[in-house]
Amino acid sequence: MSADKKTLLAMYRTMVTIRQFETMAGEYFAAGEIPGFIHLSIGQEGSSVGVCSCLRPDDYVATTHRGHGHLIAKGADLKRMVAELFGKATGYCKGKGGSMHIADFSIGILGANGVVAGGLPLICGAGLSIKLRKTDQVAVVFFGDGAANRGPVHEAMNMASIWDLPIVFVVENNQWASTTPQSYSCALGDLCQRAGAYDMPGVSVDGNDVLAVRQAMLAAVARARKGEGPTLLENKTYRVRGHFEGDPQKYRDQAEVSTWQEKNDPLARFAQVLVKEQLLTQKKTKIVWDDVKSELDAAIRFAQESPFPNPEEALGDLFVNA
Repeated sequence: MSADKKTLLAMYRTMVTIRQFETMAGEYFAAGEIPGFIHLSIGQEGSSVGVCSCLRPDDYVATTHRGHGHLIAKGADLKRMVAELFGKATGYCKGKGGSMHIADFSIGILGANGVVAGGLPLICGAGLSIKLRKTDQVAVVFFGDGAANRGPVHEAMNMASIWDLPIVFVVENNQWASTTPQSYSCALGDLCQRAGAYDMPGVSVDGNDVLAVRQAMLAAVARARKGEGPTLLENKTYRVRGHFEGDPQKYRDQAEVSTWQEKNDPLARFAQVLVKEQLLTQKKTKIVWDDVKSELDAAIRFAQESPFPNPEEALGDLFVNA
């Protein structure tokens, strides 16, 4: 196993945190307390945690419109995240960015991005900065199977390979690009095969097996830290919720969703492993879930009690003073 007891239990707790956070976000959005749109990553916790468990606080991460799980796995503060979703001034972006634009430079989170594939050119800049500063940091970018067909993805991977940038490109193949199945929009069965065109390693793993993701990511990170260039990691997972909350999902059979939930839930699968290794019991599981709920309840109270930004602040933070 690619981690010690403490790390494994921390990974499980983080997966539980993501699941409860996303469930909470869906409920409060439905109740009208969260403005705008939100895109949930329920069912994709194995990818987020498997990848970010291999990173240091000073490593960089750029993520997507479906990025809550990545941010939590990288160590983002729950209170500031919930406050941002609620549009409050105490949020990461002072309540003006919302779900798709959370960033925390202090722990390497360069930001979520509402533009499909928007994080890839940015991560090339981060990777180049690492190379110029001659540190052993790693830059990671998450994107989906839909984004994988966009031009910026190929431009970024080509550039990263030419310059041997310390980047791990993580494509979360959750089978659905908005309303289009991956099997329809791409001629390849494995998106990682595209890595060959850019002379970089390409690996495809079961994205709902957090330990398989971690093992593949450890190899990619080690390669990047040694200056050996980028890697493309494909985590095959599944988007349990609709593209956005409120999506009627008329484009897919709900029996398909139920089957994935029953057979491939990453939390249940990881819990089974931990029980088998005698690291987790039913009692310990309940303690973890209750502890996370208490932490999340405190974050919700913090957000609800926080003020909205003042109207005159609407045009603030748009420009940087020279």
